[in-house]
Amino acid sequence: MTGYKDPPKHTRWRKGQSGNPKGRIKSQKNLKTDLAEELSETIRLNEGGVLRKLTKQRAFVKALAAKAIKGDGRAGALLSNLILRLLESDVDATPTAPLSQEDEAVINAFLARHLAGADDRESGNG
Repeated sequence: MTGYKDPPKHTRWRKGQSGNPKGRIKSQKNLKTDLAEELSETIRLNEGGVLRKLTKQRAFVKALAAKAIKGDGRAGALLSNLILRLLESDVDATPTAPLSQEDEAVINAFLARHLAGADDRESGNG
């Protein structure tokens, strides 16, 4: 019997035959995988007259840090953003020791001076 939702047997898919033979290639990688593989490849780098083998990721970080140290603002901003994003979870995990009374006194004195200076600036006395 043929009809609605019951196609003729000779037009039905055979067992093991795909309905989308030209579909996505199974081995096709996404961007994240491609980027990880590319950054893990090693390159040879001449560093101070010494030939070293580094991953591309390590070479990128070294170049970025060198530019930031030389005063490149964009490199500095990118490096600080990376540091904050990648290392902040490590900082949050470290327990902080309680402050000593001396440390608290120093902080309170600083805040008092800072807040008093802000009040003077707002009132026009500073």
